[in-house]
Amino acid sequence: MDPIKARKRWLSVLAHSQPAQLLACWQPLDLHPHYERLRAPETGLTRLHARMGGTGRRFILGDTTVTRAVVRLDDGICGYSYLITRNKAHAELCALLDALLQQSSSAELIQQKIIAPLAAARQEQLTLRAREIASSRVDFFTLVRGDN
Repeated sequence: MDPIKARKRWLSVLAHSQPAQLLACWQPLDLHPHYERLRAPETGLTRLHARMGGTGRRFILGDTTVTRAVVRLDDGICGYSYLITRNKAHAELCALLDALLQQSSSAELIQQKIIAPLAAARQEQLTLRAREIASSRVDFFTLVRGDN
């Protein structure tokens, strides 16, 4: 897989992960990498933009809380995270995992033990949500009267 696409995928999985699920996958690995915080986790606001009907004119949907963090491993690899949350520990762990996933020595282990299970859990969550939506779907149709 293309490295850019792979990174986009794992960053998406990490951003959508629940903090408790992420910790449950991370702690058994018992990894203690040395890193420095280039940007300590900080919380702020960002503006959300949307489009009318998904493709029309842009408008401002509103603001949301975002927490970001940047870390650097001892070998110079940097990891980043931007999460729609106020959980600073979650943001820092996601940044650390981003950096570790860029290292060839730890990437495969983290892909198998963290990213794959979290991606599967996210897919299951999306499937359940799609079923709930489908069960309440209403199809509207118009009856056309015949010409009199």
